[in-house]
Amino acid sequence: MDITLSGHYGYRRILRSVLPSIGMVLVTSVYSIVDGFFVSNFAGKSGFAAVNLMMPAIMLLGSLGLMVGSGGGALVAKVKGEGYPEKANRIFTMLVHFCLQVGIVMGLLFALFAPTVARWLGADAGMMHECVVYGRLCMIGLPGFVLQMAFQSFYMAAERPQLGTLMSVVSGVINILLDALLVWGFRWGVAGAAVATSVAQLVGGLYPMLYFSSRRPGRGSLALMPKVRVLWPYIGKACSNGLSEYVGNIAMNIVGICYNLQLMRFLGQDGVAAYGVVMYIAFVYAAIFIGYNIAITPIIGYHYGARNLTEQRSLFRKSLLIILLTGLAMTLAAEVLSGPMSRLFVGYDAALTALTAKAIRIYMLCFLICGISMFVSALFTALQNGVVSAVASFARSLVFELVCVWLLPALVGIDGIWWAVNVAEVLTLVLCIFLVRRYAGQLLSPSR
Repeated sequence: MDITLSGHYGYRRILRSVLPSIGMVLVTSVYSIVDGFFVSNFAGKSGFAAVNLMMPAIMLLGSLGLMVGSGGGALVAKVKGEGYPEKANRIFTMLVHFCLQVGIVMGLLFALFAPTVARWLGADAGMMHECVVYGRLCMIGLPGFVLQMAFQSFYMAAERPQLGTLMSVVSGVINILLDALLVWGFRWGVAGAAVATSVAQLVGGLYPMLYFSSRRPGRGSLALMPKVRVLWPYIGKACSNGLSEYVGNIAMNIVGICYNLQLMRFLGQDGVAAYGVVMYIAFVYAAIFIGYNIAITPIIGYHYGARNLTEQRSLFRKSLLIILLTGLAMTLAAEVLSGPMSRLFVGYDAALTALTAKAIRIYMLCFLICGISMFVSALFTALQNGVVSAVASFARSLVFELVCVWLLPALVGIDGIWWAVNVAEVLTLVLCIFLVRRYAGQLLSPSR
């Protein structure tokens, strides 16, 4: 299915346009989930906890690609909307090369300092070796991971979202098959999980470079040029515009680290394992909203560049309704399926299963409203207002939740850790309503 950024978007066209991106992000989220499933069931609770301790730090690095892709995708779409396709290709090429170089450098640095990072994350002596092995082997695939995260937004800007879905499916299948072979078959434990993830990420990140390097017909409305001069203002604009997405991921993973520190303090490895399962479900749920935002941001950005305010208002209002209904459905599913989802990962331990099911039921209430806050942040990215977008994302993912995760356990006990995200989301929703009224009030006015 090909799409175009121009023209009017009704509900059916919005859904047809965003579903490939949602599928792409959903399948991409399979990496850590599949690793966790195989490690937990075939390598034990200690290896499972080690994977979950290191994952936030790895995601921090991979999310550099999300920052460049989100901001760059909106920028490229805007330039296309203004009628400058050649300039859009030059910016696209610069940003892709930048992501590859950043991935290589960051991977080398992380591998060098992996033991130090593991200690900072709270690894004890019994987990240290597995944490370091998993972290270092995951760095093999980091350049591909950064590119893969960046291309998630560029696929939509290139009007080829179906390619993103296809690549995610291929990479996900590779990851699953290699996990089954290396973790279950060869019993390589966390090392096998890391190798499986790295190979899948390299495939998912490097193949699109080959695809967009071809100038054959049907390869999309963007192309990688053989050689371009680096213009740092465009890279800076893409990074600043996508800062909210990176800040959101930084904050989410910093908060995840703090959750793990608190849980190690109150519950030990069981707490970290339970939180790991909660996060796997949250990854899938958040992927739906992230995929929606990845697709809708270039569309809004295109109409912003084309100065089509009527269509911007229409997209804004339709998106709010879609997100609210989706959040309600996901929350109900989590409440009903908390037991089966817990048993899938930690069914070998009855006490841990009960703890995990309770955590899911409390934590997942946040998805009733968190999609709105995520969309507001993406909206300001599309409107080229990276500062306001970053404020919304930073407040949501770091300030409010970080305060709550440290404060609430002191007030109400261990359950306060699971309730922290819900309190933070209510505070964020209030902030987002203010930001939209203050900085995007034209979208609330009646269409003329």
